[in-house]
Amino acid sequence: MTQNTAAEIERLRRWRLVLGGGDADGIGGEGPSGDLLSQIDLGMDGALEALYGERGRRGGLGGSAPSVARWLGDIRSYFPSSVVRVMQQDALERLNLHAMLLEPELLESFEPDLKLATTLMALKGVMPDHVKDTARVVVRRVVADLEARLSEPMRQAVTGSLNRASRNSRPRHQEIDWGRTIRANLKHYQPQHRTVIPERRLGYGRGRRSLRDVVLCLDQSGSMASSIVYAGVFGAVMASLSAVSTRLVAFDTSVVDLSENLEDPVDVLFGIQLGGGTDINRAVAYCEAHITRPEDTVLVLVSDLIEGGDQGRLLRRVGNLVSSGVQVISLLALSDEGAPMYDHEMAAAFAALGAPAFACTPDLFPELMAAALQKQDVGQWAAAHDLVTTRKSR
Repeated sequence: MTQNTAAEIERLRRWRLVLGGGDADGIGGEGPSGDLLSQIDLGMDGALEALYGERGRRGGLGGSAPSVARWLGDIRSYFPSSVVRVMQQDALERLNLHAMLLEPELLESFEPDLKLATTLMALKGVMPDHVKDTARVVVRRVVADLEARLSEPMRQAVTGSLNRASRNSRPRHQEIDWGRTIRANLKHYQPQHRTVIPERRLGYGRGRRSLRDVVLCLDQSGSMASSIVYAGVFGAVMASLSAVSTRLVAFDTSVVDLSENLEDPVDVLFGIQLGGGTDINRAVAYCEAHITRPEDTVLVLVSDLIEGGDQGRLLRRVGNLVSSGVQVISLLALSDEGAPMYDHEMAAAFAALGAPAFACTPDLFPELMAAALQKQDVGQWAAAHDLVTTRKSR
């Protein structure tokens, strides 16, 4: 071609940014119609090169927090937030910048997202005190974004599912709502006796206390990090509803009860220690000991079911819980990332006991809880939503 159209120049420009301008890319920095890259393009190219090019492989962001902070500022000016988040995560993985996150000035430069929140949760044990406040601010921004998206659907699903349960048509004497009962039976007034003979009694049921108990049991394995963040947010929302009594338990080889922190999901997340071994049986035993109303309890185990403890005792315990009336659900993941690596044999064994195991997205979780609180068949609900896990176990 003797003359390049604008479309051809733009195509060459894009290929130049993709390929990086090396000797073998066939484009170089000069095009037939002059420089392909503007000053802004050159800045964008430099930010990409520092991470993905030869400089990136040699630690192209530099060894100091100010250098990284400048790079973070550059990419936020050149790229949309969705791309910035991907590049931040790539930088953490490719250039081992975890130590840099211990600098509060640098931490403030990051675009908050779920992966950054889980990284900070994993690093909190080695954070100096002067960084922890900044880290909590960053995590709080992530949690606030999730709450804005998920809290109202959760509230509507839970309260809607329990409205019917609050109307008790077979109340015990102490549960009778006499005002509603009399109004509903006025047509049965007996003049000769000067009284109403109620054919239908209406009661408060358990409307003055929680109608259902929910136990969230969270596996602290590193692979479950995103699921834990979502579960912490959902747990805090449910804890704010008087119709539901919510307990949140986290575990590895030990068990920690974080229920008292549910007023603030950030406190929940910073109370979790990612990593370590896994003793699901110990955690389920702890939950079992705190279940007082089995037929009104939903136990949600968020775990990949890769048990480091006693598998036989775990299965017997789950079977006993199901037999007692507890609705046991095993979520292999609660995230947007799809089905995780999990133990297929344990998942099948749980399902055979009446404790369905599947992965669920955060957007579907409110509907799942509504079905569970209404005592629907959760296995059928999962099948209707095509929540089938297909990856191999590790």
